[in-house]
Amino acid sequence: MNLTDLKTVAPLLERHGFRFSRSKGQNFLIASWVPERIAAESGADRRAGVLEIGPGVGCLTAELARRAGRVLALEVDARLMPVLSETVGGLSNVTVLNADAMTADLPALVSEHFGGLSPAVCANLPYNITSPILTKLIESRLFGRITVMVQREVARRVCAGPGTAEYGAFGIFVNFYTVPELLFDVPPSCFEPRPKVTSSVLRLEKRPEPAAKVDEALFFKTVRAAFNMRRKTLLNALSAGFSGQLDKSALSDAIAGAGLSGAVRGEALGIAEFVALTESIGRALT
Repeated sequence: MNLTDLKTVAPLLERHGFRFSRSKGQNFLIASWVPERIAAESGADRRAGVLEIGPGVGCLTAELARRAGRVLALEVDARLMPVLSETVGGLSNVTVLNADAMTADLPALVSEHFGGLSPAVCANLPYNITSPILTKLIESRLFGRITVMVQREVARRVCAGPGTAEYGAFGIFVNFYTVPELLFDVPPSCFEPRPKVTSSVLRLEKRPEPAAKVDEALFFKTVRAAFNMRRKTLLNALSAGFSGQLDKSALSDAIAGAGLSGAVRGEALGIAEFVALTESIGRALT
């Protein structure tokens, strides 16, 4: 069954009374090369247990099943469960659960379904949960590789470097724990319904250790403060972010102690500079 062929999929969905939900970010693939290439780029093989989020009608699920040892697909929309039962239910190495990835107990699922396998993620992520679900997946530290299709704007943010318009706190977070790579773009014509934006496939390789040894809570507080007021100088942005903890004079000293100018903006700093700044602020707080 060609699960990217509208002539095949439309009658299938109609038979089960399914209608697309914009609120759930549902855009199904209608170009067979896309799930084939995503699955191939994921590097999944028989040693891998692959978590898929939002399988839709199962076109990527089927491609992953051809390669991986196990596939666990989480589908939040109960209306798609009978559809998936028909399309991928007969695949012996696939399990589909009606579950919300945002609230799911990922360690328990990995332990239950991927025993002895290397956990990975491969998914066409719903646009409306991209940043929070990526955050959850990365923070879990469970997955050696995460290969996902997201909005091109998000992919650019993740891969952006200091001094660029796309560079920000979320990109620093992703780069702190993983090494991202932008693989290829997918045009709106590859989806039904057709989205208004281009998509991109992104691969995140888990770092063996985070990018630096630092107080991570303070590090990300510092990063967020620097970008919450990105048009302000670093000193003014941090003054707002650390209001009630450090006065402007103490922050000025902390910035200087990190070898930085208070007039610089946060968007100009790389991870190494933010680490030095965090350590300097930490000393000022003690």
